[in-house]
Amino acid sequence: MTVSSPSPTADPLARASAPSQRMTPAERRTSAALASVYALRMLGLFIVLPVFALQARHYPGGDDPALVGLAMGIYGLTQALLQVPLGMASDRLGRKPVILAGLAMFAIGSAVAAWAPSIGWLVAGRALQGAGAISAAVTALLADLTRDAVRTKAMALVGVSIALMFALSLVAAPTLVPHVGLSGLFVITLCLTLAAMAVVAWVVPAEPPRQPGAPRASLREVLRQRDLLRVDAAVFILHAAQMMTWLTVPALLVQAGLDAAHHWQVYLPAVVVSLLIVGGLLFRLERMGYFRAVYLGTVALIGLVQLALLTQVSSPSLWTLGVLLCLYFVGFNTQEASQPSLASRLAAPHQRGTALGVFNTLMSLGIFTGGAVGGMVARTWGPSGIFVASAALVAVWLAVAWGMKPGAAPRH
Repeated sequence: MTVSSPSPTADPLARASAPSQRMTPAERRTSAALASVYALRMLGLFIVLPVFALQARHYPGGDDPALVGLAMGIYGLTQALLQVPLGMASDRLGRKPVILAGLAMFAIGSAVAAWAPSIGWLVAGRALQGAGAISAAVTALLADLTRDAVRTKAMALVGVSIALMFALSLVAAPTLVPHVGLSGLFVITLCLTLAAMAVVAWVVPAEPPRQPGAPRASLREVLRQRDLLRVDAAVFILHAAQMMTWLTVPALLVQAGLDAAHHWQVYLPAVVVSLLIVGGLLFRLERMGYFRAVYLGTVALIGLVQLALLTQVSSPSLWTLGVLLCLYFVGFNTQEASQPSLASRLAAPHQRGTALGVFNTLMSLGIFTGGAVGGMVARTWGPSGIFVASAALVAVWLAVAWGMKPGAAPRH
């Protein structure tokens, strides 16, 4: 099937986004509440990202790029170790208890990171944050509480909330860090996590009861689904490239003459324009049946941006960096909104927690790999090596994604 051939009736994302399919009030409340939980937690994670590489240098041991990369990425490693076990636990014990326990662990990690007197303790705090691996349980609960016909809208709302929190963090972090420091940002993270726990406890509707005799999820069954594995590979590379990019972009902006406190002047316009493009054009094309074209096109766009950033290493220009970041956000935000929806729809109801656990494990491994390996690449080959490695990863992603079937439907 060619990329340009629309198939509105075959494409699951296009079909679920049809204008005639409306959410019920309960589904709107559920989607908004769980999107806010995701948003509060992801803002807590993202708010340190734009300034982490610069601020970590002020800690004892922070002069080693590999240690800084490890501190950025260790969150993803502990997430990866626990996503599948906690996703499976949510299938058996219930979503809400797992979500609340994970948020409590994230809060403890935020407190340790806020107190950390050295880069080693910062690594420990980030590792504890990652142990609160609730992404699979949250996404599975959202899938449980929404009908199949509107699930893409609900998942897209979560994806857009993540993109908005990323955008907000890019603006807020450089503005806040001169006043509160990196430790103060972790205190903010702690407060946001406590707010998310309150939303889960008192706002999110009760989850549906477990059906007696319902089939139990099998990890082996999930790992045999090729289209799910393609989405898992995609989320790994998306977040690995993201971490690598933000090991380098803040320094390029400083090199171009923009103080860290004013980086939002580049980030904000880039993010706002990208969201207008994504919401006004790309999502509309998806609803028209061009999901595969949008999907593959935004993957290619992310890779081309990495190659274009190579030209900025020796003599960066603020205007050029701004345009490239806008294009990057177009690709990133589209993928961030589409991937969880696609993964949840490809999984049967009884295996969603497990399937989304695998999905989020690969996302977390991408975060860890991008931070840890990116730090070593930066130490050895500098910023150019970072962008070459990122572009190579995206090329692999494009090759894997090319085999995705536009008509792949959930098996339920």
